[in-house]
Amino acid sequence: MFELIHFNNCVITCITVLWEAGGGPPPLASLHSANRGCDHRDASTLVPSVPTVFNECSLQGIESTVCTGSNIDAYQQMISDLLSLRCVKLNEMECLVKGNNFLLRNVLDESFIYNHKSESCNYVFQTIDPSTVFPYLIVNISTGVSIYKVESDDKFERIGGSSIGGGTFHGLGNLLANCNDFDKLMQLAESGDHRNVDVLVADMQGAMLESLCLGDDLIAGSFGKCEDTTKIGKVDLIRSLLLMISNSIGQISVLYAQMTKAKSIFVGGYFVRNHAISMRTISYAINYWSHGKMAARFLRHEGYTAAIGAFIKQNENVAAATLHPSSLDKCHEMSWKEHYAGCSALGRFVPTAPLSSTFEAGRFEMECCNMKLQTFPLLTSYEDYIPDTVNLNDDVDARTYWISCMENSVQKTLTKALESDRHSPDAQQRADLFRDRYLSHLKILKQKSFAYGCCNVRNLLDLREQILNEQLFDDAFLCQKQMENGMAVQELPSVLQVIDAIDDFRERQMAVCKGILAGNVFDWGAKEAVKMMETHGGLSFSAALKLIPERPWLVDELDNWLSAVSTKRYRCAAIFVDNSGGDVLLGVIPFARELLKMGTKVIVVCNWSPALNDVTYQELIALLPEICSGDQIIADAVKEHRFEIEHSGQGSPCLDLRRVNAKLCEKIKKDGIDLVVIEGMGRALHTNYYAEFACDSLKVAVIKTKWLADRLGGAIFSTIFKFRKGTLRLKGKNTAEES
Repeated sequence: MFELIHFNNCVITCITVLWEAGGGPPPLASLHSANRGCDHRDASTLVPSVPTVFNECSLQGIESTVCTGSNIDAYQQMISDLLSLRCVKLNEMECLVKGNNFLLRNVLDESFIYNHKSESCNYVFQTIDPSTVFPYLIVNISTGVSIYKVESDDKFERIGGSSIGGGTFHGLGNLLANCNDFDKLMQLAESGDHRNVDVLVADMQGAMLESLCLGDDLIAGSFGKCEDTTKIGKVDLIRSLLLMISNSIGQISVLYAQMTKAKSIFVGGYFVRNHAISMRTISYAINYWSHGKMAARFLRHEGYTAAIGAFIKQNENVAAATLHPSSLDKCHEMSWKEHYAGCSALGRFVPTAPLSSTFEAGRFEMECCNMKLQTFPLLTSYEDYIPDTVNLNDDVDARTYWISCMENSVQKTLTKALESDRHSPDAQQRADLFRDRYLSHLKILKQKSFAYGCCNVRNLLDLREQILNEQLFDDAFLCQKQMENGMAVQELPSVLQVIDAIDDFRERQMAVCKGILAGNVFDWGAKEAVKMMETHGGLSFSAALKLIPERPWLVDELDNWLSAVSTKRYRCAAIFVDNSGGDVLLGVIPFARELLKMGTKVIVVCNWSPALNDVTYQELIALLPEICSGDQIIADAVKEHRFEIEHSGQGSPCLDLRRVNAKLCEKIKKDGIDLVVIEGMGRALHTNYYAEFACDSLKVAVIKTKWLADRLGGAIFSTIFKFRKGTLRLKGKNTAEES
């Protein structure tokens, strides 16, 4: 196997050419993968095909390419001659480690364990906390087995291995079954029954065995029933061979993990390559030998790790050699996110990726966030935090509904996108491409819900935004937002006058709480709300107030909230907001203003980039002067830095608190935030409904989807008002005290 990378400023293209394995590559903007079969064909069959991979990428101005891999010495000169570039060879293992760490830091659903007993989805995706992952083991199963202990990007060592690995399975499998195709051998193992070949504990007798308390289905002797070879099928032999090799690998992996105090075991190499049977047998072995304390972990994009690492390593090499390293691109030090829309079949997670006998190209894309993202500091636990309320991999009914819902919303999204780009001559063509691309991705998710990791409402919405952006619709609801913001900011003073006319403190707080709920009705992502907003005359704020049902609400903890604000003053509140127009201006702003009047500093947190009709940081900043001109309380708070606007670093209708703008996180700790308010269906219901915080928290939303209302036992426009007390309150400067 060898891997190449060439890059120019912020664009990276990676190619992986595999002679013994399947795999892929990485990027800044996109990764291009080329897969080669394991039959060791002559290199001349590859040469004419390589240039086709570069069709999308100009080589003009590029002087060198980077390559890495076990067989690179044999092909380095060929690559250099073919591309007319200087070819720089990098250490394969160093690149693999750097790429492995990069994926774990940046792709939240990169790591998974395999659960063959699950009836819904065998792939259980688990986010790894980058701050606690070290040390871990990489068990690379190729011809043999190599085991590496990884302590950081730069500190790792090979601690052991075994000659019994993929080459053993391939070679002995060929001798036993007269089959030289690795993937076909795996298929034979899938259908075999090792109990016809292996001696099990149940086949043996004796008091000593009884005293050991061993399970009857444990293998006591591999190939122990081979006296009469005429009665043994090839498939059973291959299944027994696979189990023998997997159990051996699992045992030494656990022993090395115990010896090095490793926290996790990541298994990769062409032996695995998303073959369900090999993942199952390796997983069982590691679970058994560790007595259930450890699990085999796999990576969705394991074949791309060395190419990603090569890009990072070469960037570091160039920085070390230059006189002005500060002027170099440091994009690899920023946070990245997976770009679902740009991934071809080989870039997605597709189980049993075959070893091809032809030269195939695939693409795995990631995009740079141009900022550092980190975990929201007020979560009680990173390990226990799961942003999504429903896992669509496991919930088939929910998955069917939501994918259908997304399909039905395409036309409305197209209409708004065309309105926002009506002067472009090719807008309709791009809109049609968006529709076709999005529907094709939804079709993939119907068949393989795990193609992008854990399927959920958040990812379905994010995928839609990515494809819109890909077709140059950067802000599909721009015109709609501008119109609604203009109307709402003019109405704001009159709404505040009505609130100020309420003398009773409790009644006034109830009014702003009902107002923040009414504002959340203005949601272009909800079918029922859209119907009302598209009627003649649209939906007014007063009409939205009438839609809020009488108490008790579906989730009604308003009394607890009123008691809290009546008995203590919050130091600082962070309010994560949802939609533009009436939502943020007529719902959130009056609510925040009441907190200001109580002496609480308020930080309003918006999206960084557009999504649906959600308000962005830039939009709310632009509206702030007009807001201040209509209200002196807010104007004074802005001057005194008691009312501030920040962004989450995200561009989604939902909210993932595992990846929040690092500067916002620092501000939260510095200002000693002791109240978190999350508003809207996407942020407070589809995500974060079960999130627990160290400080007090309030989640408010109006259910505008009948299917979801039925599921929760409510009706359309049922209300969620969920208040929880926290266990800690930040004192400021990164310290905390009991509340």
